Amino acid sequence: MTESEPFSRSAAIHSVSTDSEIIQRSLGQPRAFAELFDRHAGAVGRYAARRLGPDAGEDILSETFLVAFARRTAFDTSWDSALPWLFGIASRLIRKHRAKEARHLRSSTESMNREEHISAGGLEATIARMDAEISTRELAPRIAALSAKDRETLLLYAWGDLTYEEIAQALGVPTGTVRSRMNRVRTRLNPTRLASRGRDLNGKEGEVDGHFRARA
Repeated sequence: MTESEPFSRSAAIHSVSTDSEIIQRSLGQPRAFAELFDRHAGAVGRYAARRLGPDAGEDILSETFLVAFARRTAFDTSWDSALPWLFGIASRLIRKHRAKEARHLRSSTESMNREEHISAGGLEATIARMDAEISTRELAPRIAALSAKDRETLLLYAWGDLTYEEIAQALGVPTGTVRSRMNRVRTRLNPTRLASRGRDLNGKEGEVDGHFRARA
C-alpha cells in the first residue's frame, strides 16, 4: 500500500487503542490509519452529508481522511480522540462549499413542504438539541442565514454532537468563543422564546459538558 492509499478496511489493525495511539502507530505502519477510518468515517460522513447533501458529503468524507492521513504528524497527541480534529478538517473543506450548503438547507425546507423528511438526526435533531419549539420549515432558512462562523459552530454542536471544548479544538478558537457564538445563534434562531423563558446556553437548565439537553 502506498501513502496515498491508507484506507483498505482489510488492512485495519483492530485494537482498543486510543485514536492518538493509532495515529502514532501509523507513522511507522501507514496501514494502521485504516482503523481510524473504520472508527469515524460514519460520523464524519453523516455530518458532511447533512451539510452539503449525500454526493458532496461523500467527496468531503474522502478528502477529509486523505488530508488527515497526510497531516497526521501534526495531530495533537494529548487528545485521545481524533474526532474533533477530523471534524475540523471536514469543516475547513466544507467552507469551500458554503453557497452549496445554503442551497441544501433551503432545499430541505422545500422537501419538508412536500411532506418529505431529511435523514434521521437532521434538522429535527437540531431542534431537539436547541430545545426550540419552532417548526423545521422556520429553522432551516434561519440556519442558512447565519454567518458562516455561527452556522459552522451550531452544526458541529447539533450534527457533529461535539462538546463546546471539542468544537473549540476543531475550529482552533477558545471555548469562550464557542459559547458566545452559541448564545448568539440561539437568540437569532428563536428570540421570542428566549425572551419568554430568559434562558441561555451558559451551563443552565440541562447543559452537561457543553451539551444542552432538551427537556421532555
